[in-house]
Amino acid sequence: MSPADLVLTPKGVRFLGRMFPCSIGKGGLSNEKREGDGATPTGVLRIVGMLYRPDRLAQPTSWAKPIGPGDLWSDDSRDVAYNHWVRAPYPHSHEKLRRADPLYDLVLLTDWNWPNAVPGCGSAIFLHQWRRRGYPTEGCLAFRRDHLRWIARHVSPGTRVIVTRA
Repeated sequence: MSPADLVLTPKGVRFLGRMFPCSIGKGGLSNEKREGDGATPTGVLRIVGMLYRPDRLAQPTSWAKPIGPGDLWSDDSRDVAYNHWVRAPYPHSHEKLRRADPLYDLVLLTDWNWPNAVPGCGSAIFLHQWRRRGYPTEGCLAFRRDHLRWIARHVSPGTRVIVTRA
């Protein structure tokens, strides 16, 4: 591990000499992540992209891509686009990326079960804004808004996210 890795610890995520409180999945940590289990998968994930709401914040980095009104994320394990960014209209199960709440105003994408998604192994694991401290996610890692923005300015594609049981 290096200081440039995002490392989940019992106290939060350690990154570049700082500690950031974070929320994990309501299903806890899992060595065998499954679709719909609400767990955060253990292992080494990598940051592979960044999305942001251009109507709510400025582009955080040059490599961040804007979230548009029709942008969705497929979570239908029976569809060929499972665990990929898709656009409306999309007839299969999906999650809206452009939400009414601020949770996805800024999203760091990881390579969990991506790009070659295996059906049933769980769709996207994002780093995104939390609802409030301690409120669990559906499996993602969630942070306070200002902390997420700081992290976003300091990561790059390939930054490792290390999730282990302490």
